[in-house]
Amino acid sequence: MLQNLNRLAALATVLAFFVVVLGAWVRLSHAGLGCPDWPGCYGHISWPDETHEVHAANQAFPERPVESHKAWREMLHRYLAGALVLLVLSINVLAWRGGAATRGLRGLAAFVAVLIVFQALLGMWTVTLKLLPWVVLAHLLGGMATFSLLWWLRLRSGTQRKLPSGPASRRLKRWLGIALLVLVAQISLGGWTTANYAALACPDLPTCGGAWWPETDFGEAFKVWREIGVNYEGGILDQPARAAIHMSHRIGAVLTLVVLLFTGWLATRVSGLARIGGLLMALVCLQFTLGVLNVAWQLPLPNAVAHNGTAALLLATLLCAMSATRLRPA
Repeated sequence: MLQNLNRLAALATVLAFFVVVLGAWVRLSHAGLGCPDWPGCYGHISWPDETHEVHAANQAFPERPVESHKAWREMLHRYLAGALVLLVLSINVLAWRGGAATRGLRGLAAFVAVLIVFQALLGMWTVTLKLLPWVVLAHLLGGMATFSLLWWLRLRSGTQRKLPSGPASRRLKRWLGIALLVLVAQISLGGWTTANYAALACPDLPTCGGAWWPETDFGEAFKVWREIGVNYEGGILDQPARAAIHMSHRIGAVLTLVVLLFTGWLATRVSGLARIGGLLMALVCLQFTLGVLNVAWQLPLPNAVAHNGTAALLLATLLCAMSATRLRPA
């Protein structure tokens, strides 16, 4: 039963990764409101594509005419998210019926189930509240959390090696916690950047609009609670507020690069973790490069989506290292 749970958790993790990446693709291709209702699309289980269906949908939603190239992307994302819900429910069935072998995983499995139900609500609110920034951010973080916890469940239900203890292992364990906090903060900044359409607020590097420090408005930039009912597609902030968000994300990127490179280097000094440490350093360098290219190439869609996917892979790599260091030697 434990082996079946492990396999199902692995499958769910892969699907969760694709849901996160697809969500980024939908958001960055401006298809987040491709379907103005939920859970259907213009009242359809799929999306309207026949001429009479499109005509009826345009009459029912005159404020949001059908754009088929956006509608099918949004619905594909919903279909995959729905499949993930079913997988998580199946994981819970195995965890709760697996006897003593799976008893220690029941709490984690149940928490993931609650999280993914709340994630579905956030998906609904993303549409009904018209891309309200804090909802968009929460939806992104919820997706990353679902992916990470499913991966943690996969790690805990599988066979794990016991690493030798010592000063290097204890030091690495502390820095892994720091690295995880820094990475989550940076992902949150990235989510806030995209939710407020601030990714291109600074079109040049290393300056911003030709200035080393542009005019900024941090008070408006990080104002969380905003009016409900406004269509936030395209963003409503002025340039100083968007520049403040963008510059914060840039500073966070440098800090994240330094912290994760150092943590990866520490991991290479612990027996059994050299490959994970090397992978962590390679991924954070890739992530930093993708961020730079987002600005230099004016946010090309494949590059921007890869930036989101690499963030998820960084989380998974950190969790691999944390899973190993939490074990005591026999």
